[in-house]
Amino acid sequence: MHVFEITKSFPQEEKYSLVDQVRRSSRSICANLAEAWSGSGRSAPGDAAHPGHGDAGTRRKIVNIRSYRELDVYQSAMDAAMHVFEITKSFPQEEKYSLVDQVRRSSRSICANLAEAWRKRRYQAHFVSKMSDAESEAEETRVWLEFAYKCSYISQKQFEELDDAYDKIVAQLVKMLSQPDKWRIR
Repeated sequence: MHVFEITKSFPQEEKYSLVDQVRRSSRSICANLAEAWSGSGRSAPGDAAHPGHGDAGTRRKIVNIRSYRELDVYQSAMDAAMHVFEITKSFPQEEKYSLVDQVRRSSRSICANLAEAWRKRRYQAHFVSKMSDAESEAEETRVWLEFAYKCSYISQKQFEELDDAYDKIVAQLVKMLSQPDKWRIR
């Protein structure tokens, strides 16, 4: 089924954020694929093994991560974004196109930037740029959550849980950014 047809069934509250992002991304993918493969005559390179995350004091092992979805940071960001989505459902109607839209967009953008960074990891500058964007979006999400807390839209407990989750996400992103060669395809 075509992306446009799928997004027609999305909830009305998502019309100007998620739907537009999905449609824009699908168009961009098509354009980039056409540009990359037109006349190149090359086959797509395969994924390489990447370092794992051993605990302190244990031996490091090589883990073959084949998708960004397998990254701990991606899974944490996705869980946090879904939590943000759920709590923003109860925000006042007047915040629908401002605070709700902003916090949902920035929380989702972390995952999207991680996915883009993963596919661009052949080129260190592109990888670092997208990872840096993901880090910025995580911090932006923290700011919007602080506004939500100060406006009494979320409880102190909700704010602290989400702020802690995003603090850990930022730490993971910073660690990956500090060692970009470990994530590159060679």
